[in-house]
Amino acid sequence: MIVRSHLPWPLRWVVLALMLGFSAAIGLWAFEFGKNIAGLDRNAKAELVRLRDEVAQLRSEREGAQSIANTAQSLLRAEQVAQERLVQQFKQVEAENLRLKADLGFFERLLPSTGSQGLNVRALKAQTQSPTETRYQALLMQIGRNVPEFSGRYEIILGGTLDGKPWSHPQPGGAKAFQVRQSVRIEGHIEHPEAAVVKSLTIKVTDNQGTVRASQTTKL
Repeated sequence: MIVRSHLPWPLRWVVLALMLGFSAAIGLWAFEFGKNIAGLDRNAKAELVRLRDEVAQLRSEREGAQSIANTAQSLLRAEQVAQERLVQQFKQVEAENLRLKADLGFFERLLPSTGSQGLNVRALKAQTQSPTETRYQALLMQIGRNVPEFSGRYEIILGGTLDGKPWSHPQPGGAKAFQVRQSVRIEGHIEHPEAAVVKSLTIKVTDNQGTVRASQTTKL
């Protein structure tokens, strides 16, 4: 005959609850122990928030540095443009200075000499522009008070050699008419054979009756 002892049902439920609680405690202990082994702790969430803040700060600093770099690049381009503009303005000022010096020398020669009255030729200049062209400029002035207007003609004549012989070449079309009360500036160019050696240029001014009133020669 077999004798079995039976526990009451309430006691069985108490034993079962204790066993389940013990198993849950062991499971929780194993989970916490596993987190410690894996390097995770209860501050992981706070650490993650801190890392996110640092990433945002670094991103903001990077954007600020990029903005500064873009601004510096824009300033550098603007400085280069300003420098090129200054160089261009300097060249223009230098060219204007040379022109003013040339004009000053031109007008210095316009001062009438003592006792020179009537029609005069001043500041006659001639320059070989090319092997077949010579340019000239001159100022015709009337010296004196209350002088009447003068009407006449002027003629330009080149002098030199051609093929080793003396050579003279008046301007094509003959003498040109002009009028002057105080002063008049004349300029132009004369074409000539390429083989000609131009050594001088002469301007001759006549009145309407053909009388020579003034003349001047310059060497080239």
